[in-house]
Amino acid sequence: MFSSTKDNALLAMIRDGREMSGSQKLNLIVQLSVPSILAQLTTIMMFYIDASMVGSLGAEASASIGIVESTTWLFGGLTSAAALGFSVQAAHFIGANDFDKARQVFRQGLMATALFTIILTSVCVSIAGPLPRWLGGDASIQADASSYFMIYCLALPVYQIGVLSSSMLKCSGNMRIPSLTSILMCVLDVVFNFFLIYETRHVSLFGIGITMPGAGMGVSGAALGTALAYTVTGVLQTWFATVRSPELSLRNGKWTFAPQWNYLRNAARISLPMGAQYMMMSGAQIVSTMIVAPLGNIAIAANTLAITAESLCYMPGYGIGEAATTLVGQSIGAGRQRLARGFAYRTVFLGMGVMAFMGAVMYVLAPEMIAIMTPDEQVRLLGSQSLRIEAFAEPMFAASIVVYSVCLGAGDTFVPACMNFASMWLVRLTLAAWLAPVYGLPGVWTAMAIELTFRGTIFLVRLFRGKWLNKRFK
Repeated sequence: MFSSTKDNALLAMIRDGREMSGSQKLNLIVQLSVPSILAQLTTIMMFYIDASMVGSLGAEASASIGIVESTTWLFGGLTSAAALGFSVQAAHFIGANDFDKARQVFRQGLMATALFTIILTSVCVSIAGPLPRWLGGDASIQADASSYFMIYCLALPVYQIGVLSSSMLKCSGNMRIPSLTSILMCVLDVVFNFFLIYETRHVSLFGIGITMPGAGMGVSGAALGTALAYTVTGVLQTWFATVRSPELSLRNGKWTFAPQWNYLRNAARISLPMGAQYMMMSGAQIVSTMIVAPLGNIAIAANTLAITAESLCYMPGYGIGEAATTLVGQSIGAGRQRLARGFAYRTVFLGMGVMAFMGAVMYVLAPEMIAIMTPDEQVRLLGSQSLRIEAFAEPMFAASIVVYSVCLGAGDTFVPACMNFASMWLVRLTLAAWLAPVYGLPGVWTAMAIELTFRGTIFLVRLFRGKWLNKRFK
């Protein structure tokens, strides 16, 4: 069913200016979305497994990751913003059948993001020690939280190059390699964590007693296992993008280390609003963590696990969104605005439908989703309650995710970034700060559900007005 040859043939129709039927458009969306959804779900499964393994150590271990998790998302988001500034340009050039310029953009991206991630890592390392204290974490979790964040920081350089390579592959229409490497990353993460988190122990396998070696590193072991998985898959993604990709291989053409300012300016125009958005959004998540922290370690742990569980539901939206970025980007690069609009509408409505279904599943299975990750009954009850509140907002959350991805594919990032910022800070945090002291963690998640519904609404308005369409790069 999912054939790379078929994908390439359909993508060539965009670049060659040929008309596409409705079934061909839908087929291409599905062909690109499914591998991307699998990649997104696999990544979340990795965090889910991490949370489950660490959760077995108790609420304090879960809370130690939860207190810094929003900050790791901030730095991860900045690496993604830096990568997308180059990959969106590459999508436009590929859509215009100008593969040489796409490769030039890739070369500039590798050099620019390498420099950027060195700076980012230095900032990360410098704040790792005091960060849990700044965020209001209890003294009992500060040491583990700092250790977890420090290991994450040291993995950022290889993570950045992997993110850039993966983003380039996706924007060229190759969703399979990122999907397969994501699956590999999940498998490696489980294996590494199994030996790094737990101490050496005796287990029974089919009635046979076995001594299972372990490093007994606890929370630090979870961070190290994830970092090692990132490293292996990042190297593989970079190799495929730089050597094996027909559209991107750097073996074609000459390397130059001289800055090409037009590509760097375009990257800055795309990435800076995104980076600012990630900072403000992650800053909002940090503030949200600070709102939850006074509610106690049980609430922090429940909030962390509920966020992890909910991500299984919204990641299909991000997978469809990645397909939208590729299809809209290549369509606009080919000068086909009408086709870009058609892909935009189809991906948005597909995303809303899929996430409505996932929201219903989450509502029904909320207790089981939380129970997998923790044996603590209080955490289970509070986490399940939070998930069921959020379930009703999933369709509109999908609208905001996919419409934003559409705008990204078009190179339209400033206004959508402002919309995300305003919605998060003015609606969610205001409501959360008001509701948390009265209703506890359920109040925080009620605020989240209301805000996501509002955000989806304003993004749909942006989509239908069509002001995102008229972007091209030179």
